[in-house]
Amino acid sequence: MGFIYKFIIITFLSLLLFSCGNTRDKHLEEDKNTKIDSLLTVEESIQFDLEDIIKSDTLRAITIYSPTSYFLYKGEVMGFEYELLKRMAEEMGLQLKIIIAKDMDQMIDRLNKGDADIIAYGMTITKNRKKLISFTKPYMKIHEVLIQRKGPDEVTDVTELGERIISVRKNSSYIERLKNVSDEIGENIYIDTIPGKYSTDEIIQMVENGDINYTIADNNISNVNSTYYNDLNMSVPVSLSRNLAWIVRKSSTNLLEELNRMITNSVGGLEYNILYNKYFKNKRRFAKRIGSEFYSKETGRISKYDNLIKKYAKNIKWDWRLLASQIYQESRFNNHGRSWMGAKGLMQIMPRTAKGLGIDDVHQPNQNIQGGTKYLQQIWEKWNQIPDSIQRIKFTLASYNCGLYHVKDAQILAKKYHKNSLVWDNGVDEFILKLSKAKYFNQKEVKYGYVRGLEPFNYVKEIFERYAIYKDLLN
Repeated sequence: MGFIYKFIIITFLSLLLFSCGNTRDKHLEEDKNTKIDSLLTVEESIQFDLEDIIKSDTLRAITIYSPTSYFLYKGEVMGFEYELLKRMAEEMGLQLKIIIAKDMDQMIDRLNKGDADIIAYGMTITKNRKKLISFTKPYMKIHEVLIQRKGPDEVTDVTELGERIISVRKNSSYIERLKNVSDEIGENIYIDTIPGKYSTDEIIQMVENGDINYTIADNNISNVNSTYYNDLNMSVPVSLSRNLAWIVRKSSTNLLEELNRMITNSVGGLEYNILYNKYFKNKRRFAKRIGSEFYSKETGRISKYDNLIKKYAKNIKWDWRLLASQIYQESRFNNHGRSWMGAKGLMQIMPRTAKGLGIDDVHQPNQNIQGGTKYLQQIWEKWNQIPDSIQRIKFTLASYNCGLYHVKDAQILAKKYHKNSLVWDNGVDEFILKLSKAKYFNQKEVKYGYVRGLEPFNYVKEIFERYAIYKDLLN
């Protein structure tokens, strides 16, 4: 009886496992078909091509937060795709706006609905995806590898994947590859799907933690992760070389042509190779970054001064991430930094100003941030006629950078030329730029003369751009 009982139990469990594997595949197909159908309805998608993007002055790109594509490290915005696209946007004379996808499954849908102009994340070119969108020319070649823990049961060849459960992201190209492998080896491979909100790097970490047994990753990502995860084997190839490309809407034919031109000119060149080596070849730097307490995705920290920044941001009722963005702009969190004009410390305070603020040691972080925020508060109070709080912050920042009275001069000119003198954006900012021209700084209303207006203009713009990124990445 014992033998028969065990036989029945084993048979039942085997059937259940087989059933679960098939159910996974069935649900996967249903999800995939549903996804494609929903996206195809967006194919009468918004018509917004290169000429419209140029009019808007901004290229909007969707990507995901990952330690190679787009991330924060010590307050600096970094990433291979981010830097590559930023250079291309600059070449087109456009600002780059990054939109972070919380879920990779939504990226194509959001693109076709018009939330962005491009998906700036390496996507494998597949026939199914080509029905919905247009791929740029490839900017990178990869092949896929198996990620598994080291040990006596390691898979040494793709033919050994039969009857194993492989966990991969839903709607990824890895699923198609696993199905092909299953056909090639003539055995079932059970596909366990992981929600699209998880990046490849996070799924690799799941293998390390023992949450899943196997996954698949592109070799460029596995290559840099291999230094950080010593207990993982990432050497077994699962595919031949495949192309990675960016994605645009099918209607964006002119944008596609321009991107293809720049990709052709860029890939394989000196700048491209420097970028590639920076993010994918230097394993030591990758391991140091991922292990750092200032890799913001893991820790939520920007700098070692976060606690001080939070403390003094409350005193002036600012979002601490905005104050952190200003401090990065001033010193990149280098407490010993000194400008050519003699400004010192985290908030780059001039010696005379430091004396007036009661700062004894300008390089002492607590004193520097306390004094710097006290100075911001003094400037803020000078702009009490500005009704909108965000605009008032921008006047305050511009004044911190170039001096209160230069901004007052720009405000007087804005009023003279019938622009709104109570807003910074498309108002007073235009005239801070004009104060570098004799035609404007020599006018009788201008009391404080010439100022290099591009500096405060970019100062405010870049602080708020970085602040937007900090808010997105550090909710």
